[in-house]
Amino acid sequence: MAGPIRIGILGAARIAPTALIKPARRVAGVEVVAIAARDRSRAESFAQKHSIATVHDSYEALLADGDIDAVYNPLPNGLHGRWNLAAIQAGKHVLSEKPFAANAEEAKLVALAATSSSVVVMEAFHYRYHPYIERVLEIISSGELGTIRRIETKMCIPLPMRNDIRYDINLAGGALMDVGCYAIHQARTLARSEPEVLSAKAKCARPEIDRWAKAELRWADGLSGSIECALWSGKLLSLVSKVTGEHGELKAINLTTPQMFHRLSVRAQNPKNGNTSKRKEKVSGETTYWYQLQAFATAVSQGGPVLTPPSDSVANMEVIDAVYKAAGLSCRWPTPK
Repeated sequence: MAGPIRIGILGAARIAPTALIKPARRVAGVEVVAIAARDRSRAESFAQKHSIATVHDSYEALLADGDIDAVYNPLPNGLHGRWNLAAIQAGKHVLSEKPFAANAEEAKLVALAATSSSVVVMEAFHYRYHPYIERVLEIISSGELGTIRRIETKMCIPLPMRNDIRYDINLAGGALMDVGCYAIHQARTLARSEPEVLSAKAKCARPEIDRWAKAELRWADGLSGSIECALWSGKLLSLVSKVTGEHGELKAINLTTPQMFHRLSVRAQNPKNGNTSKRKEKVSGETTYWYQLQAFATAVSQGGPVLTPPSDSVANMEVIDAVYKAAGLSCRWPTPK
């Protein structure tokens, strides 16, 4: 592109300043230029606070704006698929908050539209663009741990606010759809392949709304694993990814937002002499959101790689749907118009 990438925001979401507006100030060639919200006064207040020049009366009006090149979609889960599709059809590049859609079938529709278009579509699993996850993958690939036997990922946070949109079934809420999609994505990323869901169980805050869930996984090569997630459980905070191999174990604390805190520990036995070594590592860098926006901008302007494309989004949603079914709960559905 000849000029900067001009981004419009769908909705005055709480995550937008952290995920987009602040990093945009430090990523060259990116400008946040417009916003639309259901409540125009809220959009105006948000725009004034964050120095956004244009406020649109509706999401449709924002997508019709010829001065906008790309859209950031932080709407509630049940609206992601619909407006991702609308943005693609309007010829806008898309950075979509996770989860990509309400379920796998809707994700497939969006992915098909993306494949048929010339726009960049990226799901905002921001951790995937940080050097921390690359270092973890590097250790796994090095053979230091030997053949990998098991992968366990946990993302449990305290969010007991029952009026939050994450507890609204009509907005495709639930722990799996919020923190759980990270736990599933991280398990898939660490394994570098797709799992089968063997079993699952959940605890609900209200009918069909899971506040905690756990699932057992299995991969085709015999690798086993589990995911656990919660918005409200006895584990107030647990952000752990553990990889166990025949020669040792890797434990990564907080793969999701390592800029806040993280710890990587490795214990491995040398198969030649039987000696066991232990170490801890720190991975420095910018915020995950800075790396993500840099990758998005590079993909749009130069055709750079997208690590979280629609095909990956579909695969992640298929596992989410399978966990819901195995736990005896309904898959989520798009929010009615």
